[in-house]
Amino acid sequence: MNESFPRFDMLEHPKRQRLLPLAWAISFPAVWQHRTKIEKINMETVKPPYILLCNHNAFLDFKVTTAAVFPHRANYVVAIDGFTTPTKKGFASREWLLRIVGCICKRKFTNDAILVRHLNRVIKNGDIAVLYPEARYSLCGTNAVLPDSLGKLCKLLKVPVVTMILHGHHINSPVWNLSDRGVKPTEAQMSLLYSAEALSSASAEEVNAAINAAFIYDDFAWQRERGIRVACPDRTEGLHKVLYQCPHCKAEYQMDSKGSELFCSVCKKRWEMDELGVLHAKDGETEFSHIPDWYEWERKNVRREIEDGTYSIACPVRVESLPNAKGYISIGEGVLTHNMDGFTVRGSGRYGDFEMVKPVPTLYSCHIEFNYLGKYGDCVDLNTLDDTWYCYPYDCKFSVTKIALATEELFLHFHRR
Repeated sequence: MNESFPRFDMLEHPKRQRLLPLAWAISFPAVWQHRTKIEKINMETVKPPYILLCNHNAFLDFKVTTAAVFPHRANYVVAIDGFTTPTKKGFASREWLLRIVGCICKRKFTNDAILVRHLNRVIKNGDIAVLYPEARYSLCGTNAVLPDSLGKLCKLLKVPVVTMILHGHHINSPVWNLSDRGVKPTEAQMSLLYSAEALSSASAEEVNAAINAAFIYDDFAWQRERGIRVACPDRTEGLHKVLYQCPHCKAEYQMDSKGSELFCSVCKKRWEMDELGVLHAKDGETEFSHIPDWYEWERKNVRREIEDGTYSIACPVRVESLPNAKGYISIGEGVLTHNMDGFTVRGSGRYGDFEMVKPVPTLYSCHIEFNYLGKYGDCVDLNTLDDTWYCYPYDCKFSVTKIALATEELFLHFHRR
């Protein structure tokens, strides 16, 4: 592949946040619209600098975070695709704007020592370092796997560690159907997890355990407990992207959704989601009324394939590269293979042959997208420190959700051996 494409400058120092009134003007109307209740716990004496760890379900997360830290400056870790924006003619860079408002670029699921240096600079500037360590929108409103390096990072920065768990954002705008459903009120709990003094006496393993415990959440359970109804008629459309396996006949990749219903095209069984986010079978047993339970059942099935050594998928893919913030470059077509050895993408195109190999121990999770940018459909994106490849399977039965689950389970299986 041609390596002459200019690369995003990851070395440029993060800027202290400017245009704060603009950030507030963008953020506060959405917070007011959703009547967000921000509860601060043990935060009375906490002042910047500190590290703020937030869960991640929707773009609304950033707006609520901006309101929660008001009036202080913050720097946000943002994925590379956040620095590019669609236009009528394709895509354009908005790097200049995101840098001005304090964003720091990161390629997902990579070990990036440069990022640590940038975060250290943020702390030395006396500001707030904001991370969304799940590194992707939650697939079904529950906590995702966190990197083991978090505890070590917190220890290195030597400042208070604060968590913010946002509730209702998945119900309002789930990753499988990004329209705003007008859910209100939403909630956020901003809590001091470690003071600087307490952090200094805790081990990295203890900090990791505390962060993981703080990040346990379930948006669908929260919705039921609060009695928040979502009356939009298409509230289930897209859910089959996450619930890809039928619990009745066990068929994979045959689920679909329309309106308020989810259904299997093989056995014809149907489920309806009520306004409180609960599933009900139209006929017979309701195997899973709680959406995250269905998702975790799929995970167990993937784990069984991995334990048996039979997990494998190979798909023809279209591949686009995002070397910088100026836009996506089609580099050709090839084959994505995911199996007990990890990921391999090989192909060729106008810039020559290309290959990326990601062995199992190098990825504890991966990033996926549903109908990404309305282009070729669902995709898996794989990253190196200087490039991101968006791999779109076609002409095959597949689920990017299963690929994501398998990535996590393969990593655990490797480390259990």
